[in-house]
Amino acid sequence: MFDVLVIGGGHAGCEAACAAARRGARTVLVTYRSDDLGQMSCNPSIGGVGKGHLVREVDAMGGIMAIAADRAAIHRRMLNASKGSAVRGPRVQADRRAYRLAIQSLVAASGVEVMEGEVSSLRFSGTGVDGVELSDGLFVSARTVIVTTGTFLAATMFRGDERWAGGRQGSNAANRLGAQVRELGLAQGRLKTGTPPRLDGRTIDWAATQPQPSDGVAWNMALAGNDAPLPQLACAITRTNVRSHEVIRRGLESSPLFSGSIEGRGPRYCPSIEDKVHRFGERDGHQVFLEPEGINDHLVYPNGISTSLARDVQQDLVRSIVGLERAEIVQFGYAVEYEFADPRRLDASLQHRDVPGLYFAGQINGTTGYEEASAQGLVAGLNAAAESIGLVAAHFDRGESYIGVMVDDLTLQGVTEPYRMLTARSEYRLYLRADNAVTRLGPMAIELGTLRGPQETLVRSHLEGKAKASAALAQLVSGEQLGVADKARKPLFEWVRRDDLMDSVRSMLPSSPAVDEAIDDAVYAPYLHRQRVELAVRQRDRETAIPGDFDFASVPGMSTEMQERFIAASPADLDQASRIAGVTPAALSALHFALARRAA
Repeated sequence: MFDVLVIGGGHAGCEAACAAARRGARTVLVTYRSDDLGQMSCNPSIGGVGKGHLVREVDAMGGIMAIAADRAAIHRRMLNASKGSAVRGPRVQADRRAYRLAIQSLVAASGVEVMEGEVSSLRFSGTGVDGVELSDGLFVSARTVIVTTGTFLAATMFRGDERWAGGRQGSNAANRLGAQVRELGLAQGRLKTGTPPRLDGRTIDWAATQPQPSDGVAWNMALAGNDAPLPQLACAITRTNVRSHEVIRRGLESSPLFSGSIEGRGPRYCPSIEDKVHRFGERDGHQVFLEPEGINDHLVYPNGISTSLARDVQQDLVRSIVGLERAEIVQFGYAVEYEFADPRRLDASLQHRDVPGLYFAGQINGTTGYEEASAQGLVAGLNAAAESIGLVAAHFDRGESYIGVMVDDLTLQGVTEPYRMLTARSEYRLYLRADNAVTRLGPMAIELGTLRGPQETLVRSHLEGKAKASAALAQLVSGEQLGVADKARKPLFEWVRRDDLMDSVRSMLPSSPAVDEAIDDAVYAPYLHRQRVELAVRQRDRETAIPGDFDFASVPGMSTEMQERFIAASPADLDQASRIAGVTPAALSALHFALARRAA
């Protein structure tokens, strides 16, 4: 019997399996083809604003995504580099093949057993899950099961009038498992995603586009860095135009998105090009980022023109764009519609509230993106292992991590469209920076034992360096020592808040990521203090637990609507109750009074 069984070898599945194995659980990952582990089904990139924060947090917990991203990076770019550190987003363009091989190497090194096969059904014993059955009839026993089927659950693919079963080009859909999920009442509905046509880079007129150079190797995704970086390539930018939009409008009659064939909602922040043209008709163009898919690969990913239009329309669209007039399409774009489960039926560990031992992670929970999937895989893997072998659970608080923000949003609010991580989703984004992920989560990783050898050494070293940097910033210095006519002696962390003295303060300290982080802390200190006060209030509300048998319908003065919202969300404490969508201050006051009366 396995301690943890993971269904699916995508970003959530690989991260979940490795996380479980790091905690000492005997883990098996079941996938159609082991060669597809870590496949980047859509854009060959990792990170970005919000997403890069998640990757750094997963890395701080000992995860594998950042390490693989560094090994495969062929283009690095710090998004929002000119803005404050809280909203800077590290992003890498990855060599698609190198990333997949890196993930497979990391999975193998973790001790996870990989089993090829199709899971046809979940198996149950008593009230909980006890394994899975494969399509060949083999029963695989496990104490816990993590479902990470991505876009494959009862999935259908669309392109123009074409329609076929599958969750990715060349891969089958998980139809039998999808049918069981529906029968068990676990499915909530259908969502949609899509991908653009892939182009032959040798047929692109690069001189007609705007080059976008890489940042080089000045920074890494993972704390461990990478001693053997790949050569860096430039990306390029072009735009759709009025002619492009005319082509799209003429082709809408064959679009499954507008014909009614696709019913699921697509991602708000990454819409198809036909959706953009339809919704933003006043615009005369949209940016298209031309992103190489590999060092020795001629394929180019035109980020910005995801589409399920017919093949001939895609061809005309591509050739209407400057620089792509002679571009050859190697693979046409398509859309995927798939089943997703209601994440509100999961607890903060991503375990199903009604089925002990059953966990869900990744796009099946209604999210979009590799990074969101990886972070959920981490949460589910750590906690499934804890459940199986009797360890302390891993809890991610929304005040301490974007992982916590996402889990809290999903399990309390649910989704009506694919969920994407944005820094604006956090009330504490000045604290939840990409550069301080290790400081925030490293102590938790050490306590839970989720770091292996060199990783733990690096994390401890960073924490020590950060403590020394903070102490150095506390030393008293006069303004005259910094070159200004001010004899007052103040801590360096106060002087550094002055833009005109930033460089002078930096010159007095060694150059290191830990020092940069400590300086950012000093700059944001007045705001961080207010956030710490808010967090203290939240902690007090978290300590006001709501018993599992609490009867919301019995709360005096609470409307039926509010009662229904509380019952649907099943908040564990007053803090969670306060963040349920649509709940009024009056309802919270009534709930607080009822809980206090019950405790008296």
